[in-house]
Amino acid sequence: MSTTHGSPGNEKLLKRRPRASSLHRIETDKGHHLTGPFMVQTPLGSTTPESCDSPVSSGSFRMAKQKGGFVADILSSRWVVNPVSSFKLLMIPVLLYINWELLAPYIAPQLSNPFAPLLLISYRIPDSSPDDPRYAKGYLDLAFLAFHIVFYSFLRQFVTIVICHPIARYFGIKKAAKLDRFGEQGYALLYFAVMGAWGYRIMGQLPTWWYRTEYFWIDYPHWQMKPELKRYFLMHASYWCQQLIVLLLRLEKPRKDYNELIIHHFVTLWLIGWGYLTNLTLIGHAIYMSMDIPDAFLAFSKLLNYMGWHRLKVGSLAVFLVAWTYFRHWLNLVILWSIWFEFDLIDESNRVWAPETGAWLVWWMKYQLIFPISLLQLLNLFWYYLILRIVIRSYVRSLYLFVTHFSISQIIKGR
Repeated sequence: MSTTHGSPGNEKLLKRRPRASSLHRIETDKGHHLTGPFMVQTPLGSTTPESCDSPVSSGSFRMAKQKGGFVADILSSRWVVNPVSSFKLLMIPVLLYINWELLAPYIAPQLSNPFAPLLLISYRIPDSSPDDPRYAKGYLDLAFLAFHIVFYSFLRQFVTIVICHPIARYFGIKKAAKLDRFGEQGYALLYFAVMGAWGYRIMGQLPTWWYRTEYFWIDYPHWQMKPELKRYFLMHASYWCQQLIVLLLRLEKPRKDYNELIIHHFVTLWLIGWGYLTNLTLIGHAIYMSMDIPDAFLAFSKLLNYMGWHRLKVGSLAVFLVAWTYFRHWLNLVILWSIWFEFDLIDESNRVWAPETGAWLVWWMKYQLIFPISLLQLLNLFWYYLILRIVIRSYVRSLYLFVTHFSISQIIKGR
């Protein structure tokens, strides 16, 4: 029997490891998606090992030149994390769409472009006004979803490798793992800032502005969507599907809070899928808004910490805490309150299970809505507890550094 497990070196290592259930372990775990990036980083410019298990660790697109090439990446699902392969896959329907648009008028002018559902939203309602068109939903929306999963796979890796890695190196970040984490937060900031601003713009066109929750239910079913709202909803769904694929296939090195992230992604996709299927796009849009805007502030604060701008990070954390409290908790509770107390604003004739008319909200659907949003709130509360401890620790550290610096300055002046 091997005695490796009982060697002195391993015994020391096991003694240093806190229990997996320890909250202290989470707070000091660099692999945790929330707490790790806020820990004090390696001094900028220091020499650190260039080792990481993430497939995006390469500094250039040369990472794509692996054994088997494009076909192997398709079969192994590595196209999800390989920007060259995802770009090639992305260009196939784009080129087919362009070729059809150029040649079809001369060959088959009466046929619509079969590749259009991949790139453009489908199911425009024929009798809707040209000045204010409306769209329904259907199975072709899955084609749009599939194409944009590939789109986000390329965009994520392009932003990480081509844009964020050089910026990180400029600020002295050299360790491959930190380069990848910096890239992830750069991509998150870009995505959530754009989608948050877009969601804000769309809400300004809807009766639900600003969280007028009664309109979640009045005039239900909301199956005739503005084109921007439908595109926004499907783009979000594509993003979360792509993120879940990366996690489930373990195409990147899993974080220590892997299970938490899996639960969060499943709950999010549950809400997206049911909201879209049952024509609850207005409340779905409101939930998106409550998640996107604070996540942009979170990513920004993490980037500041990676760059070593700790004073600015402390101020950013304060703004983030306010945004997170308002959007992730207060507005989420407002939505839960609306589901419980305003659900009956739905006209009684539409509180039936009648998919052919777009009505799905029988009495028990109230509980089907309450459960996942409450689960999301519980996850938010757990992370909120960690966030509060992170903010307090950051302010205590900043106060300590200020007092120390002030004391040293006074001693020097006294001399």
